[in-house]
Amino acid sequence: MEPGNHTHIPEFILLGLSEEAELQPLLFGLFLSMYLVTFTGNLFIILAIATDSHLHTPMYFFLSNLSFADICFTSTTIPKMLMNIQMQNKVITYEDCITQMYFFLFFAGLDNFLLTVMAYDRFVAICHPLHYTVIMNPRSCGLLLLASWVLSFLHSALNALMVLQLSFCTELEISHFFCELNQVVQLACSDTFLDDLVMYLTTGILGVIPLTGILFSYMKIVSSILKIASAGGKYKAFSTCGSHLSVVSLFYGTALGVYLSSTTVENSRATAIASVMYTVATPMLNPFIYSLRNKDIKQALRKLFS
Repeated sequence: MEPGNHTHIPEFILLGLSEEAELQPLLFGLFLSMYLVTFTGNLFIILAIATDSHLHTPMYFFLSNLSFADICFTSTTIPKMLMNIQMQNKVITYEDCITQMYFFLFFAGLDNFLLTVMAYDRFVAICHPLHYTVIMNPRSCGLLLLASWVLSFLHSALNALMVLQLSFCTELEISHFFCELNQVVQLACSDTFLDDLVMYLTTGILGVIPLTGILFSYMKIVSSILKIASAGGKYKAFSTCGSHLSVVSLFYGTALGVYLSSTTVENSRATAIASVMYTVATPMLNPFIYSLRNKDIKQALRKLFS
């Protein structure tokens, strides 16, 4: 195929995590199980918060939105991967690839911003408890959520539009189980300087600024907790943000690990396998982290099941 406009590009090939035929049933069963656990666990968190009036607070409002984002995040990649394995067909059309890329970036960004907003919520609750209800009023919570959605949309739309301007050659194999932005850009036979610039700039901004905000919030939180005289008071204050800190560490630790290693490791298949940690494992573990470490969620789940 000669280089040309994207209208001449019929499809991409997703090579997946392994090309060995005997491993495909194992991968199908493993990822189907992980997807079902992720979907069910996060759905239960949403239902528990929605049905228990005691959980209608800013912290659980943002948690329910995080669970919704996690469901959508995994739903952009895993169903297509399972369908490809089941049908023994690794093809994804150009339009589906761009759509998958857009929604993956959107919900990854939304996860990122929601974790930042939740850190700010814990900062206000612990460092300014007397003003908490005034600062984190319903209008403020709604604006913070709206800002998270708008910024995620702008990030994903900008990168998707940049990819739409590229032309592609004959080599259309993606060494991943979904249309990962960087690998799609690398397949282009037209100049990708501007795309690379936008990609690294937006990824840097979305990585550095929210993470800096989270670290600043927790520096203030730790400083406030250390000033509490009683050990019981310190434990109670820390327990309100322990689950969130665990999720933040898991999300950013795995994501940064994948992208930092991808700059030094040339094996894209190894990077694809490592990316399973933040694209699949982290959304699956989030409901367990919040339910096991939070007595309010436990009680709400018991009410829901009874």
